[in-house]
Amino acid sequence: MRYLVLLATLLFWSGSAGAEPGTEWKAVESKGSAQPSPVQGAVQSYARKYKPTAIMVVQDGLVVATSGDVSRKVNVRSVRKSFLSALYGVAIERGQIKLESTLAGLGIDDTAPSLTPEEKQATVRQLLMARSGIYHPAAYETSDQKSTRPPRGSHPPGTFWYYNNWDFNALGAIYENATGSNIFDSFDKAIARRIGMQDFTAHDGTFVGDGSSLYRAYVFNMSARDLARFGLLFLNMGRWNDVSVIPSQWTADSTKAYSETGRKDRGYGYLWWTLNADVWGRNAIFASGYGGQLIVIVPEKHLVAVQVVELDQSQKGIHSTIFLDLVRQMMAPAD
Repeated sequence: MRYLVLLATLLFWSGSAGAEPGTEWKAVESKGSAQPSPVQGAVQSYARKYKPTAIMVVQDGLVVATSGDVSRKVNVRSVRKSFLSALYGVAIERGQIKLESTLAGLGIDDTAPSLTPEEKQATVRQLLMARSGIYHPAAYETSDQKSTRPPRGSHPPGTFWYYNNWDFNALGAIYENATGSNIFDSFDKAIARRIGMQDFTAHDGTFVGDGSSLYRAYVFNMSARDLARFGLLFLNMGRWNDVSVIPSQWTADSTKAYSETGRKDRGYGYLWWTLNADVWGRNAIFASGYGGQLIVIVPEKHLVAVQVVELDQSQKGIHSTIFLDLVRQMMAPAD
């Protein structure tokens, strides 16, 4: 029943969606006990068992639990896709990108066997939803992605959801072509600096490509405490200190479930995973990267929970469901 105590602790701190931190994060004030809070105790117990690089739990803009070095920058893998989604929101508001633009209209093709006329009818919106129907080999794919990739031409654009690195990497090139700006420079200027990220710089981004495709993956190295700022930005509908950083309409649109994913607990939006409202409450979402890189955002609890795992030290990583289960158990209703 320890999670009932965790719930009480979380609910005690629930107020507004969350005041933004200043230069440094602020922690919940101690009640004077030498014992860790229930949330901190649960995080410490989890960390001893699974050994993540760092965890940070934030509620109402205050740090309620941490583990490990929250300033250590780690390759956050596919969390990168949610960063790009945020940049798309800015570019679309500026009129630089249109959701209904087709690949043909944008001049997008790839290495042989090149894209077919039907594949080139895929739209930017369909790529954001991972529904392009383009099953060309892609850079930075996992072995699972390679083994489950559908055959070329098996699904017309828009008709089938497949977690597709080709879509995600091509979106990076489309963004750069449309804005004339490097993804990492854009993220640094448009988001990281504006929300006070303490560790990230544009130099913490790297492009990774191979001969399979023209389009490179855009790899971010980021700390847990900076990921938490990004999560808080989306918790607060794209606003920071009451100033719009990401258009609020985009934060709402990009985090809707447009696709079923084959799992009852989650759907997929525009480069964001969505969580079942019956379990998590309305509008709960997460960004997820291979090996246990996670930003979990639970609006009804005003909660952001982050985990990073350095795979050079923990090659197997931590399955995303294990950390999601920790967060969910914290929210379990009392009997």
